[in-house]
Formats: sequence, C-alpha cells, structure tokens
Amino acid sequence: MSSPAQSSTTGSQQQPEWLKNLKSLPATPDKIPAFFFAHGSPMLAVPKNMTSAFGGPFADYMGRSGPLGQFLQEFGPALLEKYKPKGIVVFSAHWETHRERLVTDYAENPLLMDYYGFPPELYQLKFKSLGDSTLAQRVVDLYKEAGLEARLTNEKEARGDDGRGFPGPGLDHGVFVPFRIMFGEEFTSIPIVQVSIDSSLDPERNWQAGKAVAKLREEGILVLSGGLTAHNLRDRSSFSPVTAKPLHKEFDSAIHKAIDTADADKRKEALVNLPNHPGFRSMHPREDHFVPLYVAAGAGEGGKVFTIMNDYGIPTFAFGL
Repeated sequence: MSSPAQSSTTGSQQQPEWLKNLKSLPATPDKIPAFFFAHGSPMLAVPKNMTSAFGGPFADYMGRSGPLGQFLQEFGPALLEKYKPKGIVVFSAHWETHRERLVTDYAENPLLMDYYGFPPELYQLKFKSLGDSTLAQRVVDLYKEAGLEARLTNEKEARGDDGRGFPGPGLDHGVFVPFRIMFGEEFTSIPIVQVSIDSSLDPERNWQAGKAVAKLREEGILVLSGGLTAHNLRDRSSFSPVTAKPLHKEFDSAIHKAIDTADADKRKEALVNLPNHPGFRSMHPREDHFVPLYVAAGAGEGGKVFTIMNDYGIPTFAFGL
C-alpha cells in the first residue's frame, strides 16, 4: 500500500490531509494493525495560556492546539470505530527494563507523572482507566512462548520516579498524556495494559518484543507503541519544522523512505539501519524514543505499512495491513 503524499513541513494547515488518510485506513477488526504513534510530551497537557513560557515554535508545534494534539483527538475515536478493540496493549518510550518484559497488572491504572519542572496543573491531570489480569497474563504467556522473559507487575511495585516526589507504579506520561486526548479523561470501556520496551535499545530485540505479541492483533487487541522520531532535548530546534536544521530534515525524510519500501524484508533492513544515518544522533542522542517504532514494526511484521500522519517528527504508521 503506498504512502500518502507528504504534507507541508509546518503541519499547521494539514488536518484535511491526515484526516483523509485516517478515514481511508482499512477497517480490519479481525486483524488489527499495529501502530507506531507520536506520543508527544507533557506539552500536550500544558494549558494554552501557559505555552509561551516553554518557548516559541517548540511549544506551538508540540502543544495541545498544534498538529499532534489535533491529530490525536481524531486518532483515538477512529481506532475505536474501525476496530472495536477488546483491549489495548501499549508500549512507551518511557518504560525500559533489562531483558525481561514487565507487564502491568493493575485493577485501576495509576498514573506515573514521570516529568519535572512543569506547572502544578500538570501534576493534577486525570485519566481513569482499568487494567485486566487476563489480558496481562496473555501477554506474559506470549512472551514465554516466544522464548522471551516476562512477568507481571502490580500496584505494589514501583516502576519509576514520579515528579510529585516519590517512586510509584502506573501508566507513564507517554501513555496517559496522549490517551487523555485520544479517549477522554475517563476511559473504562476497554482495559489498558502497558508493556516495557527493552533497555538495550537494540532494534532487533525491540522488534522481537513486538513480534512476540503479534497474535493479539487477531484476538481483538489493539497494539500501540508510542515514541517520537524527533527527540533531542539538548537541541529543541529538532522538534519543530520551523527551527529544524537541514540534517534533521534529511533524517526525517530517510524515515519515510524506509517506511515506503515495498518489500517487507528490505523495509526491515532499511528501518534497522536508520540509526546509522548521519542525522540520527542530531535527533536522538539516545535511542529510547525511536525504538518503539521497531516494536510496532515487529508486531505488524510482513504486512504492508500505511502512513497516516506524516508531519515532521510526529508521524503515525499502521503496520501489518
């Protein structure tokens, strides 16, 4: 399946283009695609009257009223309508574990506000959702069937540091911040289970982490993997097409070229080789926000890929069509 035409680099006036792409995404509830999506940052939750304090083009592009915020608001309802999932299994750039995959087994999902230096309002965010022990155990079983280590984690086990000053469990901000926009502040109709990515940040290991749960797609489960293709906090010019340097844009183009490779084996080779691109480190001093792309690609291995949102640094891809 061919990729949609590229949008302009600003992305600010391209809602009709990505909305058209979203509407044309095939509805295949018997085999749901696996999605890599741009999960954004806490900027998505910063009130509009405060965004100026965070700096110009970065805040405008990554904030709630920017192209990503607008897209996520339509993306969530479209997923529910097209696929009617029984549950969601989500991976995030913000949860890494060494070799062993951890899988949340929460009754009601707590929130891990794993960010610092933001206004008090951002530590009062709400997102009510439920977990599911049966789904969580199914994920663990699939990893074990694939010869990979995995176990459950519950509310009593801290998984990270909270910006409110304590360690805790919960869905991290790479999940609940975009999900609040996608599904609303109260979303209890279907369960959500989060799985950690591999802290090696190795493309192949994280590809296998996605491939191991591919069967879920035929069991009515929506597999989402969130990250960003532009994430350099040392150089915030990398986040926005308005300020991005030529090398940043060259790497962004290389991602789409790899995604658009028709042959599945050659596509995988191109994707796995992206960290060797001269522009990679200018966008990713560390690979954590990029490797969720490999998780989604692994979960949708072998099928076609459809580009839904293709604005600079914040794409969404459907794998396994």
